[in-house]
Amino acid sequence: MNLLIVTACPNGQVTSVLCSRLLQAAAERLGWQTRVEVHDARAIGAPLSEADIAAADLVLVVKTGELALGRFVGKPLLQATPAEALADPQRFLREAPERARPYAEDAAAPSGRKRLVAVTACPTGVAHTFMAAEALQQAAMRMGVELQVETRGSVGARNLLDEAAIAAADAVLLAADIEVDTARFAGKKVYRCGTGVALKQPQQTLERALSEARPLAEAAPSAGSAPATSGEKSGPYKHLLTGVSYMLPMVVAGGLLIALSFVFGIEAFKEEGTLAAALMKIGGETAFQLMVPLLAGYIAYSIADRPGLAPGMIGGLLASSLGAGFIGGIVAGFLAGYSAKAIAHWVRLPASVEALKPILIIPLVASLFTGLVMIYLVGSPVAGMLAGLTAFLDGMGSTNAILLGVLLGGMMCVDLGGPINKAAYAFSVGLLASSSYAPMAATMAAGMVPPIGMAIATVLARRKFAQSERQAGKAAGVLGLCFISEGAIPFAAKDPLRVIPASIAGGALTGALSMYFGCKLMAPHGGLFVLLIPNAINHALLYLLAIVAGSLVTGVLYALIKQGEAQPLVASAQ
Repeated sequence: MNLLIVTACPNGQVTSVLCSRLLQAAAERLGWQTRVEVHDARAIGAPLSEADIAAADLVLVVKTGELALGRFVGKPLLQATPAEALADPQRFLREAPERARPYAEDAAAPSGRKRLVAVTACPTGVAHTFMAAEALQQAAMRMGVELQVETRGSVGARNLLDEAAIAAADAVLLAADIEVDTARFAGKKVYRCGTGVALKQPQQTLERALSEARPLAEAAPSAGSAPATSGEKSGPYKHLLTGVSYMLPMVVAGGLLIALSFVFGIEAFKEEGTLAAALMKIGGETAFQLMVPLLAGYIAYSIADRPGLAPGMIGGLLASSLGAGFIGGIVAGFLAGYSAKAIAHWVRLPASVEALKPILIIPLVASLFTGLVMIYLVGSPVAGMLAGLTAFLDGMGSTNAILLGVLLGGMMCVDLGGPINKAAYAFSVGLLASSSYAPMAATMAAGMVPPIGMAIATVLARRKFAQSERQAGKAAGVLGLCFISEGAIPFAAKDPLRVIPASIAGGALTGALSMYFGCKLMAPHGGLFVLLIPNAINHALLYLLAIVAGSLVTGVLYALIKQGEAQPLVASAQ
Protein backbone atom coordinates (compact mmCIF):
# COMPACT_ATOMS: atom_id res chain seq x y z
CA MET A 1 0.00 0.00 0.00
CA ASN A 2 1.35 3.40 -1.02
CA LEU A 3 -0.14 5.83 1.48
CA LEU A 4 -0.22 9.65 1.53
CA ILE A 5 -0.83 11.32 4.90
CA VAL A 6 -1.89 14.97 5.03
CA THR A 7 -2.37 16.62 8.43
CA ALA A 8 -3.69 20.17 8.71
CA CYS A 9 -4.57 21.62 12.10
CA PRO A 10 -3.75 25.32 11.57
CA ASN A 11 -4.23 26.37 15.20
CA GLY A 12 -2.61 23.30 16.76
CA GLN A 13 0.78 22.56 15.25
CA VAL A 14 1.42 20.00 17.99
CA THR A 15 -1.63 18.06 16.81
CA SER A 16 -0.58 18.22 13.15
CA VAL A 17 2.86 16.81 13.87
CA LEU A 18 1.57 14.26 16.39
CA CYS A 19 -1.01 12.89 13.93
CA SER A 20 1.54 12.59 11.14
CA ARG A 21 4.13 10.82 13.32
CA LEU A 22 1.72 8.33 14.87
CA LEU A 23 0.02 7.49 11.58
CA GLN A 24 3.35 7.12 9.81
CA ALA A 25 4.65 4.80 12.53
CA ALA A 26 1.46 2.71 12.41
CA ALA A 27 1.67 2.48 8.60
CA GLU A 28 5.28 1.31 8.77
CA ARG A 29 4.26 -1.44 11.20
CA LEU A 30 1.73 -2.57 8.60
CA GLY A 31 4.46 -2.61 5.96
CA TRP A 32 2.98 0.31 4.01
CA GLN A 33 5.00 2.96 2.19
CA THR A 34 4.18 6.50 3.28
CA ARG A 35 4.65 10.11 2.27
CA VAL A 36 3.66 12.84 4.71
CA GLU A 37 2.62 16.48 4.28
CA VAL A 38 2.17 18.60 7.42
CA HIS A 39 0.38 21.95 7.22
CA ASP A 40 0.58 24.68 9.82
CA ALA A 41 -0.34 28.36 9.94
CA ARG A 42 3.12 29.52 8.83
CA ALA A 43 4.40 26.92 6.39
CA ILE A 44 3.81 23.55 4.76
CA GLY A 45 6.22 20.78 5.66
CA ALA A 46 7.35 18.27 3.01
CA PRO A 47 4.84 19.18 0.27
CA LEU A 48 3.67 16.24 -1.85
CA SER A 49 4.76 16.22 -5.47
CA GLU A 50 2.58 15.35 -8.46
CA ALA A 51 4.51 12.08 -8.77
CA ASP A 52 3.74 11.21 -5.12
CA ILE A 53 0.03 11.82 -5.68
CA ALA A 54 -0.03 9.86 -8.95
CA ALA A 55 1.59 6.82 -7.31
CA ALA A 56 -0.66 6.85 -4.22
CA ASP A 57 -3.10 4.02 -3.52
CA LEU A 58 -4.79 5.87 -0.65
CA VAL A 59 -4.87 9.44 0.71
CA LEU A 60 -5.61 10.16 4.38
CA VAL A 61 -6.47 13.77 5.29
CA VAL A 62 -6.56 14.51 9.02
CA LYS A 63 -7.63 18.11 9.46
CA THR A 64 -9.61 20.76 11.29
CA GLY A 65 -11.14 23.51 9.20
CA GLU A 66 -11.11 23.90 5.46
CA LEU A 67 -8.34 22.60 3.18
CA ALA A 68 -8.17 22.60 -0.63
CA LEU A 69 -8.12 19.01 -1.88
CA GLY A 70 -8.56 19.52 -5.62
CA ARG A 71 -5.19 17.91 -6.42
CA PHE A 72 -6.50 14.57 -5.12
CA VAL A 73 -9.48 14.31 -7.50
CA GLY A 74 -10.01 10.68 -8.49
CA LYS A 75 -7.85 9.26 -5.68
CA PRO A 76 -9.31 7.08 -2.90
CA LEU A 77 -9.47 9.58 -0.05
CA LEU A 78 -10.59 9.50 3.58
CA GLN A 79 -11.07 12.62 5.70
CA ALA A 80 -10.98 12.41 9.50
CA THR A 81 -10.50 14.50 12.64
CA PRO A 82 -7.38 14.27 14.84
CA ALA A 83 -9.40 12.75 17.67
CA GLU A 84 -10.61 9.94 15.38
CA ALA A 85 -7.15 9.24 13.96
CA LEU A 86 -5.35 9.34 17.31
CA ALA A 87 -7.78 7.07 19.19
CA ASP A 88 -6.22 3.92 17.67
CA PRO A 89 -3.94 4.76 14.70
CA GLN A 90 -3.34 1.17 13.57
CA ARG A 91 -7.00 0.21 13.61
CA PHE A 92 -7.83 3.47 11.86
CA LEU A 93 -5.40 2.60 9.06
CA ARG A 94 -6.72 -0.95 8.66
CA GLU A 95 -10.26 0.39 8.20
CA ALA A 96 -9.23 3.30 5.98
CA PRO A 97 -9.14 1.46 2.59
CA GLU A 98 -12.75 0.29 3.04
CA ARG A 99 -13.98 3.71 4.15
CA ALA A 100 -12.13 5.72 1.49
CA ARG A 101 -14.01 6.95 -1.59
CA PRO A 102 -12.70 8.43 -4.85
CA TYR A 103 -12.49 12.16 -4.28
CA ALA A 104 -14.75 14.30 -6.47
CA GLU A 105 -14.26 18.04 -6.07
CA ASP A 106 -17.84 18.89 -7.03
CA ALA A 107 -19.23 16.43 -4.50
CA ALA A 108 -17.04 17.92 -1.80
CA ALA A 109 -18.18 21.46 -2.51
CA PRO A 110 -20.36 22.76 0.30
CA SER A 111 -24.03 23.09 -0.51
CA GLY A 112 -26.37 24.85 1.87
CA ARG A 113 -23.96 24.45 4.78
CA LYS A 114 -24.01 26.98 7.57
CA ARG A 115 -21.00 29.27 7.66
CA LEU A 116 -19.38 30.80 10.70
CA VAL A 117 -16.32 32.92 11.31
CA ALA A 118 -14.78 33.12 14.76
CA VAL A 119 -12.16 35.02 16.73
CA THR A 120 -10.50 33.53 19.82
CA ALA A 121 -8.46 35.60 22.28
CA CYS A 122 -7.41 35.17 25.90
CA PRO A 123 -5.44 37.45 28.26
CA THR A 124 -2.06 35.74 27.89
CA GLY A 125 -2.67 34.51 24.35
CA VAL A 126 -0.64 31.36 24.89
CA ALA A 127 -2.94 28.38 25.35
CA HIS A 128 -6.69 29.06 25.63
CA THR A 129 -6.65 31.07 22.40
CA PHE A 130 -5.37 28.19 20.27
CA MET A 131 -6.97 25.31 22.15
CA ALA A 132 -10.41 26.91 21.89
CA ALA A 133 -9.86 27.50 18.17
CA GLU A 134 -9.02 23.87 17.50
CA ALA A 135 -11.88 22.55 19.64
CA LEU A 136 -14.30 24.72 17.66
CA GLN A 137 -12.86 23.55 14.33
CA GLN A 138 -13.18 19.89 15.28
CA ALA A 139 -16.77 20.41 16.44
CA ALA A 140 -17.58 22.26 13.20
CA MET A 141 -16.33 19.31 11.15
CA ARG A 142 -18.56 16.92 13.10
CA MET A 143 -21.55 19.23 12.62
CA GLY A 144 -20.93 19.89 8.93
CA VAL A 145 -20.49 23.63 9.56
CA GLU A 146 -18.00 25.72 7.64
CA LEU A 147 -15.81 27.56 10.13
CA GLN A 148 -12.83 29.86 9.80
CA VAL A 149 -11.11 30.89 13.03
CA GLU A 150 -8.83 33.88 13.61
CA THR A 151 -6.59 33.57 16.67
CA ARG A 152 -5.33 36.62 18.51
CA GLY A 153 -2.57 35.25 20.70
CA SER A 154 0.73 36.45 22.08
CA VAL A 155 2.32 36.11 18.62
CA GLY A 156 -0.29 38.42 17.09
CA ALA A 157 -3.23 37.69 14.84
CA ARG A 158 -3.12 34.46 12.84
CA ASN A 159 -5.41 33.15 10.07
CA LEU A 160 -6.86 36.64 9.60
CA LEU A 161 -10.47 36.77 8.48
CA ASP A 162 -10.81 38.50 5.13
CA GLU A 163 -13.75 40.61 4.04
CA ALA A 164 -15.13 37.87 1.79
CA ALA A 165 -15.22 35.30 4.61
CA ILE A 166 -16.93 37.75 6.96
CA ALA A 167 -19.47 38.75 4.31
CA ALA A 168 -20.33 35.11 3.54
CA ALA A 169 -20.73 34.08 7.20
CA ASP A 170 -24.16 33.47 8.71
CA ALA A 171 -22.85 34.62 12.09
CA VAL A 172 -19.71 35.71 13.92
CA LEU A 173 -18.51 33.93 17.07
CA LEU A 174 -16.29 35.94 19.40
CA ALA A 175 -14.79 33.51 21.92
CA ALA A 176 -12.74 36.09 23.77
CA ASP A 177 -11.88 36.88 27.36
CA ILE A 178 -10.58 40.31 26.35
CA GLU A 179 -12.00 43.09 24.21
CA VAL A 180 -11.38 42.70 20.47
CA ASP A 181 -12.02 45.12 17.65
CA THR A 182 -15.50 44.48 16.24
CA ALA A 183 -15.78 47.34 13.72
CA ARG A 184 -15.29 45.00 10.76
CA PHE A 185 -18.31 42.92 11.86
CA ALA A 186 -20.77 45.82 11.57
CA GLY A 187 -24.06 44.55 10.19
CA LYS A 188 -23.33 40.88 11.06
CA LYS A 189 -24.97 38.76 13.72
CA VAL A 190 -22.53 38.23 16.60
CA TYR A 191 -22.45 35.78 19.50
CA ARG A 192 -19.96 36.21 22.34
CA CYS A 193 -18.61 33.84 24.96
CA GLY A 194 -15.38 33.12 26.80
CA THR A 195 -12.60 30.88 25.54
CA GLY A 196 -13.20 28.47 28.41
CA VAL A 197 -16.78 27.85 27.32
CA ALA A 198 -15.72 27.38 23.69
CA LEU A 199 -13.01 24.93 24.73
CA LYS A 200 -15.16 22.79 27.02
CA GLN A 201 -18.45 22.96 25.09
CA PRO A 202 -17.46 23.60 21.45
CA GLN A 203 -20.48 22.00 19.80
CA GLN A 204 -23.00 23.71 22.07
CA THR A 205 -21.15 26.99 21.52
CA LEU A 206 -21.45 26.67 17.73
CA GLU A 207 -25.12 25.77 18.01
CA ARG A 208 -25.78 28.81 20.21
CA ALA A 209 -23.80 31.02 17.83
CA LEU A 210 -26.03 29.96 14.95
CA SER A 211 -29.29 30.27 16.88
CA GLU A 212 -28.69 33.08 19.37
CA ALA A 213 -26.41 35.52 17.51
CA ARG A 214 -27.76 39.06 17.45
CA PRO A 215 -26.92 42.03 15.19
CA LEU A 216 -23.86 43.95 16.33
CA ALA A 217 -24.85 47.34 17.71
CA GLU A 218 -23.77 49.86 15.13
CA ALA A 219 -21.74 52.34 17.14
CA ALA A 220 -18.95 54.05 15.26
CA PRO A 221 -15.58 53.80 16.99
CA SER A 222 -15.23 57.55 16.81
CA ALA A 223 -18.25 57.94 19.06
CA GLY A 224 -16.18 56.53 21.85
CA SER A 225 -18.40 53.66 22.82
CA ALA A 226 -17.40 50.05 22.44
CA PRO A 227 -19.86 48.01 20.43
CA ALA A 228 -21.87 45.51 22.37
CA THR A 229 -23.92 42.47 21.64
CA SER A 230 -27.21 41.67 23.27
CA GLY A 231 -26.73 39.08 25.94
CA GLU A 232 -23.03 39.78 26.28
CA LYS A 233 -21.66 40.15 29.77
CA SER A 234 -18.86 42.67 29.39
CA GLY A 235 -18.24 43.55 33.01
CA PRO A 236 -15.28 44.92 34.99
CA TYR A 237 -13.49 41.56 35.07
CA LYS A 238 -13.28 41.45 31.28
CA HIS A 239 -11.97 45.02 31.17
CA LEU A 240 -9.36 44.16 33.79
CA LEU A 241 -8.20 41.12 31.80
CA THR A 242 -7.88 43.26 28.69
CA GLY A 243 -5.56 45.62 30.56
CA VAL A 244 -3.56 42.72 31.95
CA SER A 245 -3.17 41.14 28.50
CA TYR A 246 -1.61 44.30 27.07
CA MET A 247 0.52 44.86 30.15
CA LEU A 248 2.00 41.36 30.29
CA PRO A 249 4.60 41.71 27.47
CA MET A 250 5.95 44.83 29.18
CA VAL A 251 6.18 43.04 32.53
CA VAL A 252 7.83 39.98 31.00
CA ALA A 253 10.38 42.09 29.10
CA GLY A 254 11.11 44.27 32.13
CA GLY A 255 11.37 41.35 34.53
CA LEU A 256 13.74 39.39 32.31
CA LEU A 257 15.93 42.46 31.73
CA ILE A 258 16.14 42.99 35.48
CA ALA A 259 17.02 39.33 35.91
CA LEU A 260 19.75 39.66 33.25
CA SER A 261 21.24 42.60 35.13
CA PHE A 262 21.58 40.31 38.16
CA VAL A 263 23.78 37.97 36.11
CA PHE A 264 26.64 40.38 36.85
CA GLY A 265 25.81 40.40 40.56
CA ILE A 266 22.82 41.37 42.67
CA GLU A 267 24.08 44.96 43.16
CA ALA A 268 26.18 45.31 40.00
CA PHE A 269 23.61 47.72 38.51
CA LYS A 270 24.62 50.38 41.06
CA GLU A 271 27.88 51.00 39.17
CA GLU A 272 27.15 53.69 36.60
CA GLY A 273 28.17 53.03 33.01
CA THR A 274 28.16 49.24 33.29
CA LEU A 275 26.05 46.86 31.22
CA ALA A 276 24.25 45.79 34.40
CA ALA A 277 23.25 49.41 35.05
CA ALA A 278 21.99 49.75 31.46
CA LEU A 279 19.91 46.59 31.72
CA MET A 280 18.40 47.76 35.00
CA LYS A 281 17.61 51.15 33.46
CA ILE A 282 15.86 49.54 30.49
CA GLY A 283 13.97 46.95 32.54
CA GLY A 284 13.39 48.47 35.95
CA GLU A 285 13.36 52.20 35.27
CA THR A 286 11.64 52.16 31.88
CA ALA A 287 9.67 48.97 31.19
CA PHE A 288 8.29 48.73 34.72
CA GLN A 289 7.39 52.44 34.70
CA LEU A 290 5.23 51.81 31.63
CA MET A 291 3.55 48.80 33.22
CA VAL A 292 0.87 50.65 35.20
CA PRO A 293 0.06 53.22 32.45
CA LEU A 294 -0.44 50.35 29.99
CA LEU A 295 -2.67 48.52 32.45
CA ALA A 296 -4.82 51.59 33.08
CA GLY A 297 -4.84 52.67 29.44
CA TYR A 298 -6.11 49.37 28.09
CA ILE A 299 -8.68 48.93 30.85
CA ALA A 300 -10.07 52.28 29.68
CA TYR A 301 -9.71 51.17 26.04
CA SER A 302 -11.76 48.06 26.76
CA ILE A 303 -14.52 50.20 28.28
CA ALA A 304 -14.61 53.18 25.92
CA ASP A 305 -12.60 52.15 22.86
CA ARG A 306 -9.86 54.47 21.55
CA PRO A 307 -11.08 57.68 23.20
CA GLY A 308 -10.44 56.07 26.60
CA LEU A 309 -6.81 55.23 25.87
CA ALA A 310 -5.23 58.64 26.48
CA PRO A 311 -7.02 59.46 29.77
CA GLY A 312 -6.39 55.91 30.96
CA MET A 313 -2.64 56.11 30.36
CA ILE A 314 -2.47 59.57 31.92
CA GLY A 315 -4.29 58.27 34.99
CA GLY A 316 -1.99 55.24 35.13
CA LEU A 317 1.14 57.38 35.00
CA LEU A 318 -0.28 59.55 37.77
CA ALA A 319 -0.92 56.40 39.83
CA SER A 320 2.74 55.43 39.42
CA SER A 321 4.04 58.89 40.33
CA LEU A 322 1.74 59.07 43.37
CA GLY A 323 2.92 55.68 44.62
CA ALA A 324 -0.48 54.06 44.11
CA GLY A 325 1.04 51.28 42.00
CA PHE A 326 -1.00 48.70 40.13
CA ILE A 327 -4.03 49.10 42.40
CA GLY A 328 -4.11 52.81 41.61
CA GLY A 329 -3.65 51.95 37.93
CA ILE A 330 -6.74 49.72 38.01
CA VAL A 331 -8.76 52.50 39.66
CA ALA A 332 -7.48 55.05 37.14
CA GLY A 333 -8.34 52.77 34.22
CA PHE A 334 -11.94 52.35 35.32
CA LEU A 335 -12.30 56.06 36.11
CA ALA A 336 -10.98 57.04 32.70
CA GLY A 337 -12.93 54.40 30.80
CA TYR A 338 -16.32 55.02 32.33
CA SER A 339 -15.94 58.80 32.26
CA ALA A 340 -14.96 58.68 28.56
CA LYS A 341 -17.89 56.40 27.81
CA ALA A 342 -20.28 58.68 29.71
CA ILE A 343 -19.08 61.75 27.83
CA ALA A 344 -19.46 59.95 24.50
CA HIS A 345 -22.99 58.91 25.38
CA TRP A 346 -24.37 62.01 27.08
CA VAL A 347 -22.59 64.97 25.49
CA ARG A 348 -24.44 66.10 22.38
CA LEU A 349 -22.75 68.47 19.93
CA PRO A 350 -23.81 70.00 16.60
CA ALA A 351 -23.13 67.76 13.64
CA SER A 352 -20.50 70.20 12.34
CA VAL A 353 -18.29 69.68 15.41
CA GLU A 354 -19.28 66.10 16.35
CA ALA A 355 -16.05 64.82 14.80
CA LEU A 356 -14.07 66.76 17.42
CA LYS A 357 -15.53 64.72 20.26
CA PRO A 358 -13.25 61.63 20.10
CA ILE A 359 -10.04 63.60 19.46
CA LEU A 360 -10.64 66.70 21.61
CA ILE A 361 -13.62 66.70 23.96
CA ILE A 362 -13.41 63.16 25.36
CA PRO A 363 -9.62 63.02 25.91
CA LEU A 364 -9.60 66.50 27.46
CA VAL A 365 -12.54 66.15 29.83
CA ALA A 366 -11.90 62.51 30.76
CA SER A 367 -8.19 63.17 31.40
CA LEU A 368 -9.02 66.22 33.52
CA PHE A 369 -11.60 64.32 35.55
CA THR A 370 -9.40 61.24 36.01
CA GLY A 371 -6.33 63.30 36.90
CA LEU A 372 -8.10 65.45 39.48
CA VAL A 373 -9.76 62.46 41.14
CA MET A 374 -6.46 60.58 41.27
CA ILE A 375 -4.55 63.55 42.75
CA TYR A 376 -7.09 64.77 45.28
CA LEU A 377 -9.16 61.72 46.19
CA VAL A 378 -7.71 58.37 45.22
CA GLY A 379 -3.92 58.61 45.00
CA SER A 380 -2.92 59.02 48.63
CA PRO A 381 -5.31 56.45 50.19
CA VAL A 382 -4.48 53.81 47.57
CA ALA A 383 -0.75 54.52 47.93
CA GLY A 384 -1.08 53.98 51.68
CA MET A 385 -3.01 50.75 51.15
CA LEU A 386 -0.41 49.47 48.67
CA ALA A 387 2.42 50.41 51.03
CA GLY A 388 0.68 48.52 53.81
CA LEU A 389 0.18 45.47 51.60
CA THR A 390 3.83 45.54 50.52
CA ALA A 391 5.02 45.88 54.12
CA PHE A 392 2.81 42.97 55.14
CA LEU A 393 4.15 40.77 52.37
CA ASP A 394 7.75 41.70 53.13
CA GLY A 395 7.41 41.19 56.87
CA MET A 396 4.99 38.29 57.15
CA GLY A 397 6.07 35.32 59.21
CA SER A 398 6.40 31.79 57.93
CA THR A 399 2.83 30.87 58.90
CA ASN A 400 1.27 33.73 56.94
CA ALA A 401 3.62 33.06 54.03
CA ILE A 402 2.57 29.41 53.91
CA LEU A 403 -1.12 30.34 54.05
CA LEU A 404 -0.69 32.84 51.22
CA GLY A 405 1.20 30.22 49.21
CA VAL A 406 -1.58 27.67 49.78
CA LEU A 407 -4.19 30.23 48.66
CA LEU A 408 -2.33 31.34 45.52
CA GLY A 409 -1.31 27.78 44.63
CA GLY A 410 -4.83 26.45 45.00
CA MET A 411 -6.31 29.32 42.98
CA MET A 412 -3.92 28.61 40.11
CA CYS A 413 -5.24 25.04 39.89
CA VAL A 414 -8.98 25.51 40.37
CA ASP A 415 -9.93 26.36 36.80
CA LEU A 416 -6.65 26.02 34.84
CA GLY A 417 -6.48 29.38 33.11
CA GLY A 418 -9.98 30.50 34.02
CA PRO A 419 -11.09 33.54 36.05
CA ILE A 420 -9.78 32.33 39.42
CA ASN A 421 -6.43 31.33 37.92
CA LYS A 422 -6.13 34.69 36.16
CA ALA A 423 -7.07 36.60 39.33
CA ALA A 424 -4.22 34.99 41.28
CA TYR A 425 -1.80 35.57 38.42
CA ALA A 426 -2.80 39.23 37.92
CA PHE A 427 -2.41 39.87 41.66
CA SER A 428 1.11 38.42 41.65
CA VAL A 429 2.14 40.27 38.48
CA GLY A 430 0.93 43.57 39.92
CA LEU A 431 3.10 43.12 43.00
CA LEU A 432 6.25 42.94 40.85
CA ALA A 433 6.11 46.72 40.41
CA SER A 434 6.31 47.03 44.21
CA SER A 435 9.35 44.71 44.34
CA SER A 436 7.33 41.92 45.97
CA TYR A 437 8.64 38.87 44.14
CA ALA A 438 7.66 35.97 46.43
CA PRO A 439 3.97 35.70 45.35
CA MET A 440 5.06 35.56 41.70
CA ALA A 441 7.34 32.61 42.45
CA ALA A 442 4.60 30.70 44.24
CA THR A 443 2.06 31.46 41.52
CA MET A 444 4.22 30.32 38.61
CA ALA A 445 5.41 27.19 40.41
CA ALA A 446 1.86 26.14 41.27
CA GLY A 447 0.67 26.86 37.73
CA MET A 448 3.14 24.30 36.38
CA VAL A 449 1.90 21.51 38.64
CA PRO A 450 -1.39 20.34 36.99
CA PRO A 451 -0.02 19.52 33.51
CA ILE A 452 3.22 18.04 34.88
CA GLY A 453 1.14 16.02 37.35
CA MET A 454 -1.03 14.65 34.52
CA ALA A 455 2.11 13.63 32.62
CA ILE A 456 3.38 11.80 35.70
CA ALA A 457 0.03 10.06 36.19
CA THR A 458 0.01 8.73 32.61
CA VAL A 459 3.38 7.13 33.32
CA LEU A 460 2.61 5.74 36.78
CA ALA A 461 -0.82 4.32 35.85
CA ARG A 462 -0.20 3.66 32.19
CA ARG A 463 -2.83 0.93 31.90
CA LYS A 464 -5.58 3.23 33.14
CA PHE A 465 -5.08 5.60 30.22
CA ALA A 466 -5.94 5.13 26.55
CA GLN A 467 -3.18 5.58 23.98
CA SER A 468 -4.46 9.04 23.08
CA GLU A 469 -4.42 10.03 26.77
CA ARG A 470 -0.82 8.89 27.13
CA GLN A 471 0.11 11.03 24.12
CA ALA A 472 -1.78 13.94 25.68
CA GLY A 473 0.24 13.39 28.86
CA LYS A 474 3.49 13.93 26.97
CA ALA A 475 2.20 17.19 25.50
CA ALA A 476 0.90 18.27 28.91
CA GLY A 477 4.32 17.70 30.49
CA VAL A 478 6.00 19.99 27.95
CA LEU A 479 3.34 22.66 28.40
CA GLY A 480 3.71 22.42 32.17
CA LEU A 481 7.45 23.05 31.98
CA CYS A 482 6.59 26.22 30.03
CA PHE A 483 4.08 27.37 32.70
CA ILE A 484 1.00 26.71 30.60
CA SER A 485 -1.56 25.36 33.05
CA GLU A 486 -4.03 24.76 30.24
CA GLY A 487 -2.09 21.65 29.27
CA ALA A 488 -4.16 19.79 31.86
CA ILE A 489 -7.51 20.91 30.45
CA PRO A 490 -8.11 17.83 28.24
CA PHE A 491 -7.87 15.69 31.38
CA ALA A 492 -9.92 18.07 33.54
CA ALA A 493 -12.66 18.32 30.90
CA LYS A 494 -13.07 14.54 30.87
CA ASP A 495 -12.64 13.80 34.58
CA PRO A 496 -13.03 17.08 36.54
CA LEU A 497 -14.09 15.55 39.87
CA ARG A 498 -10.74 13.76 40.16
CA VAL A 499 -8.34 15.97 38.18
CA ILE A 500 -9.24 19.29 39.84
CA PRO A 501 -8.90 18.12 43.49
CA ALA A 502 -5.63 16.33 42.69
CA SER A 503 -4.31 19.46 40.99
CA ILE A 504 -5.36 21.74 43.85
CA ALA A 505 -3.62 19.48 46.37
CA GLY A 506 -0.35 19.56 44.46
CA GLY A 507 -0.60 23.27 43.59
CA ALA A 508 -1.33 24.28 47.18
CA LEU A 509 1.66 22.25 48.41
CA THR A 510 3.95 23.81 45.81
CA GLY A 511 2.76 27.35 46.63
CA ALA A 512 3.22 26.75 50.35
CA LEU A 513 6.73 25.32 49.91
CA SER A 514 7.78 28.14 47.60
CA MET A 515 6.70 30.77 50.13
CA TYR A 516 8.21 28.81 53.04
CA PHE A 517 11.56 28.55 51.26
CA GLY A 518 11.48 32.31 50.57
CA CYS A 519 11.74 31.92 46.79
CA LYS A 520 11.55 35.16 44.82
CA LEU A 521 11.03 35.31 41.06
CA MET A 522 11.85 38.38 38.95
CA ALA A 523 10.06 37.31 35.73
CA PRO A 524 6.32 36.60 35.46
CA HIS A 525 6.47 33.90 32.79
CA GLY A 526 8.73 31.34 31.14
CA GLY A 527 8.40 28.33 33.41
CA LEU A 528 11.54 26.39 34.20
CA PHE A 529 13.38 28.05 31.32
CA VAL A 530 13.65 31.23 33.40
CA LEU A 531 15.99 29.29 35.68
CA LEU A 532 18.59 29.37 32.91
CA ILE A 533 19.09 33.05 33.73
CA PRO A 534 21.44 33.35 36.73
CA ASN A 535 19.82 35.09 39.71
CA ALA A 536 16.40 35.27 38.03
CA ILE A 537 15.24 33.35 41.10
CA ASN A 538 16.91 32.81 44.43
CA HIS A 539 17.03 29.36 46.02
CA ALA A 540 16.69 27.70 42.60
CA LEU A 541 17.14 24.15 43.92
CA LEU A 542 14.53 24.63 46.63
CA TYR A 543 12.21 26.12 44.01
CA LEU A 544 12.65 23.02 41.85
CA LEU A 545 12.01 20.86 44.92
CA ALA A 546 8.68 22.66 45.53
CA ILE A 547 7.60 22.07 41.90
CA VAL A 548 8.66 18.41 41.96
CA ALA A 549 6.91 17.79 45.28
CA GLY A 550 3.61 19.29 44.16
CA SER A 551 3.74 17.57 40.76
CA LEU A 552 4.37 14.20 42.38
CA VAL A 553 1.47 14.69 44.78
CA THR A 554 -0.85 15.53 41.88
CA GLY A 555 0.48 12.74 39.67
CA VAL A 556 0.42 10.00 42.31
CA LEU A 557 -2.95 11.08 43.69
CA TYR A 558 -4.60 11.10 40.27
CA ALA A 559 -2.96 7.81 39.30
CA LEU A 560 -4.50 6.24 42.39
CA ILE A 561 -8.02 7.63 42.09
CA LYS A 562 -8.46 7.49 38.31
CA GLN A 563 -10.77 4.80 36.99
CA GLY A 564 -9.30 2.75 34.17
CA GLU A 565 -11.01 3.03 30.80
CA ALA A 566 -10.07 2.74 27.17
CA GLN A 567 -12.15 5.54 25.70
CA PRO A 568 -10.20 8.04 23.58
CA LEU A 569 -9.59 11.52 24.87
CA VAL A 570 -11.15 14.11 22.60
CA ALA A 571 -8.81 16.90 21.51
CA SER A 572 -6.05 15.20 23.42
CA ALA A 573 -3.01 16.79 21.91
CA GLN A 574 -3.36 20.50 22.24
